[in-house]
Amino acid sequence: MSAPQTNGNRGAANRPLVICEEVSKFYGEVLGVNRVTLAIPPGITSLVGPNGSGKTTLMNLLTGLIHPDRGSIRVRDISPREPERMMRLTGYATQFDAAPRWATGFQFVATSLELFGLPRAEAESKAWKALERVSLTDAAHRKVAGYSKGMRQRVRLAQAIAHEPDVLVLDEPLNGLDPLVRAETIAMFREWGAQGRHVILSSHVLQEVDVISDQVILIANGMIVAEGEIRGVRDEISEHPSQYIIRCRDASRIASLLFNEDHITEIKLNDDRLGMLVMTRSREDFSRALGRIALDGHVIDGVIPADENVDALYEYLIGGGR
Repeated sequence: MSAPQTNGNRGAANRPLVICEEVSKFYGEVLGVNRVTLAIPPGITSLVGPNGSGKTTLMNLLTGLIHPDRGSIRVRDISPREPERMMRLTGYATQFDAAPRWATGFQFVATSLELFGLPRAEAESKAWKALERVSLTDAAHRKVAGYSKGMRQRVRLAQAIAHEPDVLVLDEPLNGLDPLVRAETIAMFREWGAQGRHVILSSHVLQEVDVISDQVILIANGMIVAEGEIRGVRDEISEHPSQYIIRCRDASRIASLLFNEDHITEIKLNDDRLGMLVMTRSREDFSRALGRIALDGHVIDGVIPADENVDALYEYLIGGGR
């Protein structure tokens, strides 16, 4: 697949990029990421992969929290080995709580801004503005230790955006958010990307990626599986059979009936014989076949599409090995 492209009036050569060249990181004998080469344009980019695929390692490398054993990284022409410049350039919201137990949400964000050398009054003004953007002003003076999961997620995001960075790096930023706040947060990401900034976020939910992203990077086993505009990666996925999980009373009999259908490519029976994973080249033909089987008196308790599961996606793209 070709390198990601974005819309815009400026030529590709003039766009600020986040660049990885043959980047590898090992933890002893454990591989973090392996020979990653990327040129990420401005806009919203999703890093997609199951737990342990290398997403967090890559984000830590991009923000300078760790450094590669091999290869080089440039974030808008700045090296992550320049911590002071990187701190001003990037905002990083991890999944881990970083606020001291004594701190209120307002204190946590304002104190973080004072580390940039801002006068207290300016730091407090920017902190309040950031909390407004994530709809957390009502809880600003409560201790973070008493926040719900969604509120802790929002205060970490406020801390990441408070200094108006050009590069936002966000680890599963929509986890725990209610639908309204979720929509507001996605709108903020789009606004940030439309301003020519980078928003690089991780996700394991394909529906989120479809809604949010300009481009997507699929990671498995520390390596890039596919990357490019979301439509192009979707087209690549669509070349593979669709997967469904069927729960039923007589799996062996229903499996034998499905095997007579030309569009069925593979069936894997569950060990309990009460269900199966079915792969089909045609969703429409599969639906009609299930209808006929049900009308013949066979009991089907449920049908769940497996395509939105990231593990199923990787089975498509790399043959099941992760």
